[in-house]
This record gives sequence, C-alpha cells and structure tokens, in this order.
Amino acid sequence: MTDTTQTRPGYRAVPAQIDLPAMEREVLRRWEEQDTFARTLADSRGRPGWTFYEGPPTANGTPGTHHIEARVFKDVFPRFKTMQGYHVERKGGWDCHGLPVELAVEKELGLNGKPDIERYGIEAFNARCREAVLRNVDLFEQLTERMGYWVDTEHPYRTMDAGYVESVWWALQQIFDKGLLVEDYRVTPYCTRCGTGLSDHELAQGYETTVDPSVYVRLPLTSGPLAGQADLLIWTTTPWTLPSNALVAAHADVEYVVARSEGATPVVVARDLVASALGEGWQAGESFTGAEMVGWRYARPFEVVEWPGDGHYVVTEDYVTTEDGTGLVHQAPVFGADDFESVRRHGVALVNPVDSRGRFLPEVGLVGGQYFRDANAALIEDLGARGLLFAHSDYEHSYPHCWRCHTPLMYYALPSWYIRTTQVRDELLRENERTTWYPETIKHGRYGHWLTNNIDWALSRSRYWGTPLPIWRNDADPSQLRCVGSLAELSELTGRDLSELDPHRPFIDDVTFTVDGVPGTFRRVPEVIDAWFDSGSMPFAQHGYPHAAGSVEAFEQAYPADFICEAIDQTRGWFYTLMAVGTLVFDRSAYQNVVCLGHILAEDGRKMSKHLGNILDPIELMDTHGADAVRWFMAAGGSPWAARRVGDQTIGETVRKVLLTYWNSVAFQALYARANDWTPTGEAPAVAERHVLDRWLVSETQTLVERVTAALEDFDTQRTGTLVGEFVDGLSNWYVRRSRRRFWEGDPSALWTLHETLRTLTLVMAPLAPFITERVWDDLYVASGSVDVDSVHQASWPVADRALVDEELAAAMSLTRRIVELGRAARAEAKLKIRQPLRRVLVPTASAARLSEELRAEVAAELNVGSVEPFAGSADLVDYTAKGNFRALGKRFGKQTPLVAQAVAAADAGALAAALADGGRAVVTVPELGEVELGAEDVLLSERPREGWSVVNEQGETVALDLELTPALVRAGLARE
Repeated sequence: MTDTTQTRPGYRAVPAQIDLPAMEREVLRRWEEQDTFARTLADSRGRPGWTFYEGPPTANGTPGTHHIEARVFKDVFPRFKTMQGYHVERKGGWDCHGLPVELAVEKELGLNGKPDIERYGIEAFNARCREAVLRNVDLFEQLTERMGYWVDTEHPYRTMDAGYVESVWWALQQIFDKGLLVEDYRVTPYCTRCGTGLSDHELAQGYETTVDPSVYVRLPLTSGPLAGQADLLIWTTTPWTLPSNALVAAHADVEYVVARSEGATPVVVARDLVASALGEGWQAGESFTGAEMVGWRYARPFEVVEWPGDGHYVVTEDYVTTEDGTGLVHQAPVFGADDFESVRRHGVALVNPVDSRGRFLPEVGLVGGQYFRDANAALIEDLGARGLLFAHSDYEHSYPHCWRCHTPLMYYALPSWYIRTTQVRDELLRENERTTWYPETIKHGRYGHWLTNNIDWALSRSRYWGTPLPIWRNDADPSQLRCVGSLAELSELTGRDLSELDPHRPFIDDVTFTVDGVPGTFRRVPEVIDAWFDSGSMPFAQHGYPHAAGSVEAFEQAYPADFICEAIDQTRGWFYTLMAVGTLVFDRSAYQNVVCLGHILAEDGRKMSKHLGNILDPIELMDTHGADAVRWFMAAGGSPWAARRVGDQTIGETVRKVLLTYWNSVAFQALYARANDWTPTGEAPAVAERHVLDRWLVSETQTLVERVTAALEDFDTQRTGTLVGEFVDGLSNWYVRRSRRRFWEGDPSALWTLHETLRTLTLVMAPLAPFITERVWDDLYVASGSVDVDSVHQASWPVADRALVDEELAAAMSLTRRIVELGRAARAEAKLKIRQPLRRVLVPTASAARLSEELRAEVAAELNVGSVEPFAGSADLVDYTAKGNFRALGKRFGKQTPLVAQAVAAADAGALAAALADGGRAVVTVPELGEVELGAEDVLLSERPREGWSVVNEQGETVALDLELTPALVRAGLARE
C-alpha cells in the first residue's frame, strides 16, 4: 500500500476513483506483513482493561452473511475502546460439542439414531465428531480476516479441549456441592429422533407451525349423581395420549353444567364454555362446582393398556382454566408436566405405553408399534366407531420441534439431571437489573419474562459427543454420589495418573473407583451435558480456570465482561446460560452490557435459504462492494435491533453516500495540496483568524467528535452512522463546494482546516470502516509525517475541544444553508438557471439579522445574486386568497357555516394569513353572529407571488428572489453561458 517511489514530502497522490475491494486486499496484506493487530495489543498492554467475550460458533457449518452482522459489532467496540486507551483482549473460540455436530456426522455416516451409533462404536463416532467440528474453521477464519474482524484465532479456546472440560467439571462440582445439581424424574421436552431431552431454553428456539387433530371426547360417568346419565367431555390435540389417561382435572371454583340437546347423551362442561365447545342447540341444566365433582368416576377412553391400581376419576387442579376447551382436562401421567405432578400427588400409577423412540409398545392394542403421532388416526377412528367422538377438526398451532433436527417433540417423563435454577431466580433477577440491555425493552420484556418464569435447567443428555457429566454413582448404594472437578481429582480417587486421559466418552466411562470403607464401586453416570452449559462457561473455562497456571489472575481481571453481542435469539441461549452459570458459580452475571441484534433477511424480505435461492455469499458480497460497505450497512443501515434486508442495492447506497463521498473529499485535499506544494508543516493559522467556513467546519468537527463518542459509549452504531453520514455530506456538498476557489488558490487556512478535519473524521470512522480509513491515514498523514503511528488503529481517539465549538455560528450556518436550499427551489420554480445572475434575494428581517456579512456573501455567491436584503413579511411579496374550510366550519357552526364562509371570503386575506401565522388564531366579523374566532384549520389560504418575484415558504422560513432582469444582468448571464 505504501508508495516507495515517492520522493517529495507531503501527501501521496490519491486517485479520484477507487476500487474498494482491491484497496482492502492491499490493506489486508499490509496488516499481515506488519502484524498490526498484534501491535495494537502490545501497545495497549498495561492500560486499563475492557473485556469483550466472543460467543463461540460451531464450525461444522459454513459461514453466512448473517455471521458478518454480529462480528461487525464485536469488532467496532473493541477497536473504539482500544483507541480510547483501553487494553482489549479478543480471544476467539469454537463451540465443539452437542447435537448439531452429532446429527451432521450421523448423516455423513448414513446412521439413523442411537442404536446405529452404538453399533458403529462410540469411540469411532466421537472421533468423527471431533474431526467434523473443526472442518470449516478455515472458512470462518477467511470470513474473519476478509471483513477485518480483529480477534485471536491462533490461540482460540475450544470447548472440547481437556482443560476446558475440566473447568466445566469444576463449575458443575460447585453447583453440586451447593445442592443445586440433582437427579429427578420429571416430564421434559424430548426428541425421539435424537433420543434425549431438551432444556427449556432449547425448547424456546424450536417452535414451528403444525396441524394436529383437535378432538372432543366423551367419557361416560360411572359414579356420582349422573352415573349412566351423562358423559364428561374433554378436549385434546394429542389423541395419542388418551390410551394412558389416568384422571380428569376440573377447577374447584368453576361452575360446571349438564348440557342437553335433543337426541344426544348429556355432557358435563364448564358453564362459560357451553357455546364455544358444543355449538348451537345445547341448553345448560343443573350445575355443580368442580369441588363437588371430585371423585366422580368415568369409563376409560381406551382399554388397550393394562392399568395397575386406582385411577379414572375427577380431581381438582388450579391450572385448569375456562379460556378454551371444556374446562375439564384429560391427564396422561408421563406426557405433561402438570399431569405428571397431579397424578403423582394423587397416588395414581405412572403408566407409560410409549418407548424412548416414540413408538407404542408392541403389546399395546390397536396402535402397538406405531409412532406416537401416527397413532392419532387409528385412535380417532376407534373413538368414532364407539360413539365417544363428540367432534373432530384440524387445529393449526405453534408446536415445539427439536431445534436441531426439526422432529416434533413430545413431553416425556424421564430420569434426568437438573440444575435447580428456580432456587436462584431472585439472584438472576437481581443480576438482570444490574445489566444494561440494548435495546432496553429486552431487559424487562423478552428476557425479563423468561427469568421470571424460569424453570429448572434440564442439564443431562443421553448422547455421546459432549462434556461428560462428572458424577460417579455407587453401584451398591445408588444414593452415594461423587461429583468430580478435575482429572487430577479423578487421579487421586482412582490411584492412577489420568492427567493425559481424553475426558470424553467412551474413555471416561471406563474409569471407576472405590472408597475405603464404602462397599461397592463408583461408576460414572452415562449422560453428557447440555452443550449450552459449555458455552455459558467460557468466561472462566477459556482460561482453564481454576486449574491452569495463571488462570485465576486472567479470569479475575476479565470478569464480568463489559460487552457481549449476538442475535436476539440468544436471549434464551447464550445470554441466558452466561448469566445463569455465572450467577450459580460466582453469584455474579458474566456481562454488564449486552447488544441484541435483529436478524438479517434477504433483499426480498424473506429468510435466506438455499431452497429459496436468495442466499448471499458473504465473501462474494464483500468482494463486490467492499468489506467497509458491508460493515457500515450492518452497523448503521437501519435499527440494528430490528430485522433488516440486505442486498446489493442497499449496500451500494452505503458506498455512494458515505464511503465514496468521504474518499472524494480526501482526493480533493490531496490534489490541491500537491498542486500548491502545500504540506502540513509549521504552525497552523489560528482558528479565530480563519475564513468563516473554516471556523464553522472546525466547530462542526468538534461537535461530531462529541456526539459520535457519546453514541459509541451508548453502543449506538446507527446514530454514529447517521452523524458521520450527515457530516460527510456537509463537508463535501457545502464546505468543499463553497471553498473550491480558495483551494485552487492554495489558501493555507482552507488546506489546514480540511487536513485537520479529515484526520479527525478518519479517526471517528475507523472502528466502522477500518480499511478505507487505514488507506487514508497512510496516504495523507503517515506520508506527510504529521502523525507518530503508522496505523489509524494505533492512534488515540480524538477528544472534543469545547473551546472550538461555536454554537452561534453553527446555527447561523444552518440558517444559511436553509436559505440557499430555498433559494435554489425559488430559482427552479422560476425556471432560471444558476448561471443567470439576479439582483437580490430577500429573507425575513429576523433571519437577515442572524447572518453576518461573511454569511450573506456565501448566500449571495451560492445563489448568484447581487445582495441579500431583509424584508418585513411575506405579505409584501405575495397575494393571498382565503376561503372557509366547510368541513371544519361545519362541525362548529352547522347551518350557519355559509355565513361564516362568506365573512372569510370578504376579509383581508393578507391580514388573515398574518394573524394565523403569528398566533394560530384570527377573528372575522359575521353580521349575524358578531366576532368569530377561527383557527388555521378553519381557513384555506392560497398564495401567489406578485409579478416579478419567485417566493418559497417552507417550515416558517421564506425566501424571495427578485426576477427582474436588467440589461446588465442579461449580459452577465450570457457571458456565463
């Protein structure tokens, strides 16, 4: 990138046109040759730390355009904070365990489920998982480099490394020792394809719209006052659970009625649901409360499952509502959490006719061997044949699916290991209050609700490739458990050196030990853990805490993080597990500020997918438009909290409006500095002695620094982009254009001002657009010897000098530019080109008083007029007509509206206009009514410029051009042609 042939001091030649992607490749080569990232870290070592955590991606997939979005934010703020004088470590990482990897390897090997994996061999299968998980690391690293994301990929943490696993074990041991890691038999979301349960935060990520059968089923009463006379009516969208029906739940305080219809057996339903559940033709009869129905027995819907002991009677439960259904809830003990607790509390057997593959047991009548969802059809048909099917329809609703393989889940009672997060709910809510969320609505909305309704974390997974649950159980006394926190501890327990043991299955499964004086052998439980616990442990596990040398110091210096960032779906993923693990282990959340990003959509507004053919390859996108343009769009192209469309057109706009406009100003400065042999040496002219445009730009530059700094401190990249975009536009389309002649003439004041401005602008743009700013820094500032660091990313962030901010001048210049804008509009209305000189432009007296002679000269030159003069009011320049607004007047005056309208038409329209403009009210005299006060909505005003004037009035500002063309003006216009 450096031009070694240049011999003269000063700026390098800057081409007017630039190929952004080609320029970026040159910058990348320079960064690699000079090890620029490492040098920024070395330079800042010893300074105060600012901590950022990299959320680990899984590298068994390929990177997409959506990966750019979060990485832009993860790069912008560490760059910004480094320039502010902080030391920001940026350690990359890889999420290596879990179902995503297993499912991909299963597909590659042609395996289908756990039995196939075990026949293939756990050791061989996990070896393939280990290889697959890092298969696309090079593609992610290529994306990381190409987009200019500075993160340490040479020394990443990997959740599968032994040191990381041992840290996770240590954390689990802390939780176990607090009595918060327990085994329990509970109903949990379960994937029959993957053969394992899911945690609640995983469940939240997998809802899909599906159609299920909705059935209303009769259960004939066999005891109580209505035995043999009426049926209980229940509603379900899971007919496959009916063979294991155990109880029917009512609400104790709800009123239930016997509903009758001619020719039909009466049914019992909640009074409030008679119409919605039964339809027309049913009448409510005698009533009972739910409490009065307790103990009523009914006939089972199916006799296809052997039932041990008691069951099939009415109980009451508080969770029953009358929002839908019938107010009577069918309970299947192992297929619903509420059902499970109710059935267990009433001492009824926990009957389960479905195996872990989701198939009915072979001995079950009618549906034996069928997949649970496939059994619905046969069961519904049988209910209909026996007269028990009251109604049947299709029901479209959101249903939980496995977030990885998309198999519909079932709620299934399983023995599983749980972290009792409900016991630390108050602590989690406390930590959430200490956290700053962007956007703020997430804090007490999506995430706050999640914490408030938090349930225990289903931690264990009946799988293979994951961190093994480090709990050993005594085979002689299963109540005796040991939770192991490291391989060193395990070595002590076994009496042999296990420091080099791979802590994964199947190797860890073979490790057993005995304890002196305790009968039996301790054997590890077979489960692995939820991979989300791995990623939630990264703040300490990335250092090998607390076992690795130096890990305690490294962790304590970098906890909690000052900043994390991912897409909004991580509110129930990584954001939650980071806070949960940190609070459970350290009583402190892992982060202080969190940025939640909206999803990136294709340009057609749909989610990107191969099937739709709307995927944008991230490397191709950057090689087309430049990484800076893509970064700028991701950071500032609309609200980052909302879903945004990305495509060639939207990114192309960024290139044109911001980057190329900035580049044009740079090229302009280089061109005229070199043409005039100007270099930034010696003393710059005092700001107070410079041209008014220079003083204005100096002031605006300081204001820009102040506002951009505040925006970035508040993690607001959208505002940052807006501020910079507006500044760049004003710089190019006002300052440079108005100052062009002074640059031609080599005015030192102008050259110094633009030199200083571009330096500051380059610094504030650097975090968002690291490539083009590096090129500008090198071509202008390094080449001219005016800076002491050779990378903009090693430079210090600018600090606003309030003494240079001239707010009065800023307001006056804003008025100047507004007058010029209106003056151009007036010329356009009059169809007069700017080359044709005019005698004068008139502006309101108050506005004219705010314009110094320097600013009046700028207006005159820009509008090509001889003078800028004040006038008292627009009434001097336009003729008004006024008439009543019948629609508005009619609401107030009714039949007398024509009288008022006639008075408006007869009034002095100019006086009306002046009164309404001044105070918003005017008074007219109506002979029949007297004086009537009118508002702006009551009067329709129109104006027409007087002959010889072009008048434009917008938002309270008026500009009038004198159109009289004297012979001298005509000659001057012709000369310019």
